[in-house]
Amino acid sequence: MDFSIKSADKKNSLNTVKTGCLVVGIYEEQKLTDEAIALDIDGSVTHMLESGDISGKPGSTLLVNSPKGIAAKRLLLLGLGKKPVGEKDFRKAIETAIKSIKPLNTDDLLIALPFDTISNRDLSWAIYCVLSEFHVQLYQSDTFKNKKEASTKIRNVSFYLPSGDVTIAKNALHQAKAITDGMTLARNLGNLPANICTPTYLAKQAKSLAQTYKFGIEILDKKQIESLKMGSFLSVARGSDEPPKFIVLKHMKGKSKEAPVVLVGKGITFDSGGISLKPGAGMDEMKFDMCGAASVLGTFKAIGELDLRQNIIGIIPACENLPSGHANKPGDIVTSMSGQTIEILNTDAEGRLILCDALTYAERFHPAIVIDIATLTGSCVAALGHVNSGLFTRLDDAHDKLANDLIDASKRSNDPVWRMPVEDAYQEQLKSNFADMANIGGQPAGCVTAACFLERFTKKYTWAHLDIAGTAWKSGPAKGATGRPVPLLCTYLIQRENKR
Repeated sequence: MDFSIKSADKKNSLNTVKTGCLVVGIYEEQKLTDEAIALDIDGSVTHMLESGDISGKPGSTLLVNSPKGIAAKRLLLLGLGKKPVGEKDFRKAIETAIKSIKPLNTDDLLIALPFDTISNRDLSWAIYCVLSEFHVQLYQSDTFKNKKEASTKIRNVSFYLPSGDVTIAKNALHQAKAITDGMTLARNLGNLPANICTPTYLAKQAKSLAQTYKFGIEILDKKQIESLKMGSFLSVARGSDEPPKFIVLKHMKGKSKEAPVVLVGKGITFDSGGISLKPGAGMDEMKFDMCGAASVLGTFKAIGELDLRQNIIGIIPACENLPSGHANKPGDIVTSMSGQTIEILNTDAEGRLILCDALTYAERFHPAIVIDIATLTGSCVAALGHVNSGLFTRLDDAHDKLANDLIDASKRSNDPVWRMPVEDAYQEQLKSNFADMANIGGQPAGCVTAACFLERFTKKYTWAHLDIAGTAWKSGPAKGATGRPVPLLCTYLIQRENKR
């Protein structure tokens, strides 16, 4: 689908623009937006409202075929609620509009809405909202279906905006398209079955991105991983016949000595739980346990499209967690790359075992910021459900700033997070009688103790952990990867660049 900007000028007056469908807003109590007033030259829009078929409440619609005095083939009047338009009301209106437009037999669409009247939000946010909702509603995962799902006929979407907004809008459109394309890649990877999306497959996808966008890349195999003494990561990998891969992507477009941002994504391409086997019901969804890795690859696609002037490194430890004669056993003790020893009390707490070595590896880049992304704990789902991802950082000035920057980016990208504690008091739960630490801290505050485990490997830099176990995919009839938190990560990086 192509998106573009159409300048509002004398050559493109709204009632003379030819399009398959024109979308115009109406405020509550049937008050006209400026765009609706521009169409109401002969009172035709007012006459439509007099039918009483649209109230102007958020998400109310009235579709008019062959509207009188208007060049557009169809006119969709869209309720926006009260002026100024609330963020929630705007998003509801856009959601409803796209649902109304999808089945239409038209290949182009013109959106003429009062983006400047959205409360506490700017034009860039509004454009991202529209593209994000198109992505959500039009995404399909039917690669392996012989009978493909019906798709919309809309191929071109334009925003009708004042000429003074065109430059800002084009930049916003470029950023929004990069983010949604990154989400699409992350969703596609997440939705693939584990017999196809193996660690080797993830490595090939990373190589493809590197070739397309000229990233630096390293793919470490088992022998190289062994030479780095990543005993914790390898202990998880050895239960499977699939070889592990340690993937490193490098986008080095910042200053030569500038400390990079490092993104670390959990890449368990299938998680059976290992010897601590998961219940059979719903185990198929454990193909989504690599969504942290997918989000790093999706973010790197967006980074490549935007050509950000920063140094950004992506690290993905990738393997399977399966039961076998070689697999970890409860009670085993392994030595991490950092030299710290870990007693494995539960083999299903494997994500932290591969991430801890990746977090130690990140030290070599002397990073400014490290953010790890992982479908880490069911406890986070119990705590936050499927709305917020869990955000964990230490409590000090540097980490408070990072947390606040990520929270701000989450609000702007409609990809919410909620900050959770990382405190020494929780570290007590990770004590082991036989090793430096245990890999689980018991049921209480499980997502917090998991973050506290990771925190032990991040002492040399500013760090945040995103637990996306409740937000990376959906179950039930809507089963599938969501692409989160690609919008959050991309928006954070974009805002970081804008502040420099």
